[in-house]
Amino acid sequence: MSTPDANAVSSYLLDLQDRICKSIQQLEEDTHVFREDQWQREEGGGGRSRVLEEGAVFEKAGINFSHVHGEQLPVSATAQRPELAGRSFEALGVSLVIHPRNPYVPTSHANVRFFIAKKDNAAPVWWFGGGFDLTPYYGFEDDARHWHQTAKRACEPFGADIYPRYKKWCDDYFYLKHRAEPRGIGGLFFDDLNEPDYDTCFAFMRSIGDHYLPAYTPIVKKRRNYPYTEREREFQMYRRGRYVEFNLVYDRGTLFGLQTGGRTESILMSLPPVVKWRYDWQPQPGSPEAELYDKFLKPGDWI
Repeated sequence: MSTPDANAVSSYLLDLQDRICKSIQQLEEDTHVFREDQWQREEGGGGRSRVLEEGAVFEKAGINFSHVHGEQLPVSATAQRPELAGRSFEALGVSLVIHPRNPYVPTSHANVRFFIAKKDNAAPVWWFGGGFDLTPYYGFEDDARHWHQTAKRACEPFGADIYPRYKKWCDDYFYLKHRAEPRGIGGLFFDDLNEPDYDTCFAFMRSIGDHYLPAYTPIVKKRRNYPYTEREREFQMYRRGRYVEFNLVYDRGTLFGLQTGGRTESILMSLPPVVKWRYDWQPQPGSPEAELYDKFLKPGDWI
C-alpha cells in the first residue's frame, strides 16, 4: 500500500479542470470563455475558480479547483466521524455545476475530492469522495440510460457491486426530504473511501473524474438545438429552485466550504443565474412537465 500523495492528487485535479473547461468552451464553439480567479485562503491554501456565463449553450458553468488546509476540521467533516475532531487537515477537490440555457439539456454536477487529516504521533487518516449526477427538466429515456451506462463503466474495473452501491448512495443523498422528491435522475456518489488501499482509491477517483465528459457531452450535443418556448423556460426556472434548495440546505460540500472560511463566490457558483419559485404549483396531468415527476424523479434501474 503506497503512501497518500496530495501533490499527485493536485496534479490530476488541475489537469481534470483544464480538460473539462476546454470541452465546455468547444461546445460553445469558443465564442465564450471562462473567467479565471486565483484566490488565497487566509487560514491556508487557495484555489482556481473558473466561471463561464451567458453562453449560447451554457447559461452558467462553474468548474472550481481548491486545495485548502487548516488546523482543525470543520463540523461538516467530523459530524460522521467525531474521532477526527481536533486534527489538522488538507482538502483538495474539483467541483463543477453546469446550467444549460436550453431546457431540454439537463443540468449536471460532478465532484471529486481528497481529504487527509493529521495529528501528532498518529497515522494520517485519509479518504476520497465524489461522484456525478444529472438533473433533467424534460426527461429522455435514452439520455438516462447513457448517463447511467457511463457511470457503470466507470465503476466496472473496481468490482461488480460498486455501481449499484454508489448509485443507491447517490439516490439517497440527492434527495430533498422537505419536498419528498429526488433532485434528478442520480448517478454516482461516494464518500469516506479509503479501502482497500490508497492506489486503488485514487484510481477509482480518477475513473469517476475521467468519465464525466463522456457521460455529459453527448447529451448536450443531442439536445442543445431542441426548439423551446417560454413555457419550457418557465418550468426550467421553477425546477432550478429545487437545485438551490438542495445546495443551500443539504449539500456537504457547500457546508464544508462555508464552515472552513472558503471563498464565498466560488462556493456559491453552483447556483443557477435565473430561478423562480411558485406557490403550490402543480403540473397538469399528462403534460411533459408531469412526466418528469411521474417517470424520471423516481429512483429506478436505467441500465
